[in-house]
Amino acid sequence: MQRTRVLFAAVLAAAAILVPRSAEAATVTVQAESYAAQSGTQVEATADTGGGQNVAYLANGDWLRYDNVNLGAAGALTVQARVASAVGTGTVELRTGSVTGPLLTQFAITATGGWQTWRTLTATVASHPTGAQTVFAVLRNTTGGDFVNLNWFSFGDGQPSDPGAGWIPIDQAAWNAQLAQFNAIVPRPVPAGTVRVAEFNATCGYSHSRPDDPIIFPGLPGASHMHSFLGNDRTDANTTTATLLANASTSCRPAPDLSAYWIPSLYQGDRVIEPKDVVVYYGSRLTDPSVTKPFPQGFRMIAGDAKLQTPTPAGSVNAFYCAGPGGEIGRSADGNWPICASTAVLMFHLVFQDCWDGRNLDSPTHKAHVSYSYDGTCRGDYPIAIPNLSFLISYQTSGTAAGFRLASGMASSMHGDAFFAWENRAQSERVKNCLVQKAKCNTEGNF
Repeated sequence: MQRTRVLFAAVLAAAAILVPRSAEAATVTVQAESYAAQSGTQVEATADTGGGQNVAYLANGDWLRYDNVNLGAAGALTVQARVASAVGTGTVELRTGSVTGPLLTQFAITATGGWQTWRTLTATVASHPTGAQTVFAVLRNTTGGDFVNLNWFSFGDGQPSDPGAGWIPIDQAAWNAQLAQFNAIVPRPVPAGTVRVAEFNATCGYSHSRPDDPIIFPGLPGASHMHSFLGNDRTDANTTTATLLANASTSCRPAPDLSAYWIPSLYQGDRVIEPKDVVVYYGSRLTDPSVTKPFPQGFRMIAGDAKLQTPTPAGSVNAFYCAGPGGEIGRSADGNWPICASTAVLMFHLVFQDCWDGRNLDSPTHKAHVSYSYDGTCRGDYPIAIPNLSFLISYQTSGTAAGFRLASGMASSMHGDAFFAWENRAQSERVKNCLVQKAKCNTEGNF
C-alpha cells in the first residue's frame, strides 16, 4: 500500500556533513538529511536507535542537493548509499552540477525488507569530477509511489588506514587467529540453578575527564566537548589499540578489560557531576545467542547522537530516569530532566548496536559498520552477531528544577563511545561460557 506523502515546503540551508579527506585515502560522508535544497521529501527518525535521521517519501522526480561535496583527486572513486525500501523497483541517480547534470553513478533499488530495514549499496566510479562539487540525488521510478528511504552517502578513494578518517578494515589474519582461538575454547558446564540470561559485565568507576575523543577526533587534543572516561586510565586524543593494550591500569574490573569507554560530562549549573559507577553489560538480544562472536581487537563504535537536541518530557524513550526508593518526584522547569527522591539516583541506560558487517573496525559515521538486530537476528549487510553492549550509568544526585546539562547539550544528546582492548582469551571465554550458552555471569566471568 502506498504511504501518504508529506512534502516539506521549507528549504533547509544546512550544509552537507562531511568527514574531511586526507591526502592519502579517506571518505566523505554526507548525511541524507543535510541537503541544501530538496523537492518532494520528508525527514524522519530511523528506527535503529542511534541511526539518526533519514530522508523518506521519495518518489519519481524527487531530488536532493548537497553542496561542497569533496570528490577528491582523479582516480577510482568508491560511492556508497545506505538505503531501505519495502517495495523496490527504482533508481537513485547521483549527478553533478544540476538535476540533469553529468551522471556520477546510480544505484538500483530493490526491496530490502521494509522502510527501516537498511542495506548499504556500493558502486565504483572510474572517472569523475574532482574537488568540491554540487551533487544531486535524483529519484527515478516507473511504477509510481514512494519507493526508497535514504540514510547517508559516502564518497571515498578506498579503505583508509588512518584511524578516524573513514573505513578502517579489519586485519583479516589477526581476526582469523582470534576466531580460531575462540572456536577452540570448550565451554565450562553451566551449573544447575544458573539464571539463563546471556550476560557478563565489566564494572567501571570514573577515571578522568578530557575534551578529547580518540574516535571522532583522533590526534586532536581539546577538539571535543568534555568527556568523562571510564576504563583505561591513559585514554586521550592519541589513544590507539596499541596504547590501550600497553597500559595495564584501568578503572574497570575485570583487569583483562583494558578498553576505553566514555560519555559526555554531566553538569548541574557549572558543577560537574561524575558518574558514581557504570556497569558495562555484554549481553545478547538474539533469538539464538550461540552465534555471537567476540569483539575484534581494536573495534570501536558509538551509540546515541551528540547532535540530537530535542525535548525529553516525561515518558520519552532513551531518556534519563530515577531509580531507587521514591523514584521520580518531579521534573525540571523545562520538563527535560527528572527530579529524583533523595533516596534515589539519576540513571541512564545506553544500548549499542549488536550486529557487525564483518569487515571494518570503524566507519566514517562510526555507526555504519554496525546495526541493531532485527527480529532477533543479524542479517543482510550486518551478518555477524557481536555482544550487545550497554552502559548502565548512575549518578549520585537528585536534581532540581534547574535541571542539568550535558557537555554535548540537551539530555537528548546523551551518547557513548567504546574502544575495545580486551585480552583476547579473557573476552572469548566469557562470550563462549556466558553468551553462547545463555548463562548469567558476573564481573569475573563466573556463573
